[in-house]
Amino acid sequence: MLRLTWVQPEDLIGHELRQAALDGREPSRIAARWRAAGGREAPLRAGASPEPTSRYLRTLAEDLLDELADLPSRLADREPTDLARIRASCPSWPAPAASPAAPAVSRYEAAWLGRAVGCLLGKPVEKLPLEGIRLLAAATGNRPLNSYFTAKGVPPELLAAHPWNRRSAPTSLAENIDGMPEDDDLNYPLLDLLLLQRHGRDFTTTDVARLWLDELPAGRTFTAERVAYRNLLLGIEPPHTARHRNPFREWIGALIRADVHGWTNPGDPGAAAEQAHRDATLTHTANGVYAAMFTAAVVARAAVATAPDDMHTCLRTGLTVVPPRSRLAEAVRHAVQLARVHEDFDTVVDELHATHADTHHWVHAVPNTALIAAALTHADGDFTGSICRAVSGGWDTDSNGATAGSVAALLAGTPAALPDRWTTPLKNRLATSVADFNGTGFDALARLTHDLTHQHTPREAPRP
Repeated sequence: MLRLTWVQPEDLIGHELRQAALDGREPSRIAARWRAAGGREAPLRAGASPEPTSRYLRTLAEDLLDELADLPSRLADREPTDLARIRASCPSWPAPAASPAAPAVSRYEAAWLGRAVGCLLGKPVEKLPLEGIRLLAAATGNRPLNSYFTAKGVPPELLAAHPWNRRSAPTSLAENIDGMPEDDDLNYPLLDLLLLQRHGRDFTTTDVARLWLDELPAGRTFTAERVAYRNLLLGIEPPHTARHRNPFREWIGALIRADVHGWTNPGDPGAAAEQAHRDATLTHTANGVYAAMFTAAVVARAAVATAPDDMHTCLRTGLTVVPPRSRLAEAVRHAVQLARVHEDFDTVVDELHATHADTHHWVHAVPNTALIAAALTHADGDFTGSICRAVSGGWDTDSNGATAGSVAALLAGTPAALPDRWTTPLKNRLATSVADFNGTGFDALARLTHDLTHQHTPREAPRP
């Protein structure tokens, strides 16, 4: 029996009940109706419950999803999704650099490699609990984390308790790596290259939707992206695609699509954030959108940074495009402060999990963005330290590693600055089901990104 993940109404309702509580609505009465009828909680880690439910419960779930969408939110004023309202709430929205330095092709190659390496490091332990990640690393002398995970030397009883990610282990453990395997954390940047090639920086959210329908296999989408894809096929248009029966609209999917918007707006974090907003609102709202804007702005600033210790300036820049009273801004500020105070990063991670784990799904944008910011702060610009801290902190390990790797590699500046033990196994080869990119090298992707960047004339900074 086919149990399609991330779209079954009886599974969506549990996620929507949790999301409603997070975004300032009062779902308790609806939750009571669902449970009284025999409805189940949302699956903790899988995308679908193992067995189908009754037709009655499925119909009830659909009705309750619509009722939940109509509930008012007490956070609506301080967490807008409309770009004009976001900008109005950000008193320090960044101006572009007067004469931004043009990044070299080698800098883009480093960024692509860093994104791939960080993603690959996190793939085998995706979905595992924090304790499992720590035990698997320690079992092979790899804690604190400092290299790719390996199954060699791991006791069978530990693997039985904490098995590697089933899809990723055959291609992502150290002994199995043979080029960069396919992952949505790399597929979306490829799609954004196509987006900019075809529509330029003035693309619309509808352009993103059409591109997905043309080039993105539906089976390669997950969470908010899969729901939005389904909504498009139902005839629902953006931005309603992000809202209709989509409990994942504040999860991490838009964040992992943000790097290209930063790479192609070097020195202009405001423009990068605006591009990321148009991309993100196909699938996300509020904090899910802010996570993408924050990341794009950080990356745009990192693309012109001149020293690793500029990392802290990059993160501060990222916060200038996020409503300061939003949950995401509060979580990032808290994470950065923890990373500054505690010398042991495990302590930082434990504090973050104590703050967020009980209330947020492991793919939610708020805790994951906070963890990325903490990892980058604590590593102080070091590439290996950044990706290892991001992955060792758990939650969405491959996505967090990818974003941390992209930012830290931009600051490193060249592929030669990234340790060979990370980059050599990738063999300058990327697997993907997007367009004609399968087998493409990271050097070729860097040239494409560089060409797209230099097709645009940088905006001038406002004159005093």
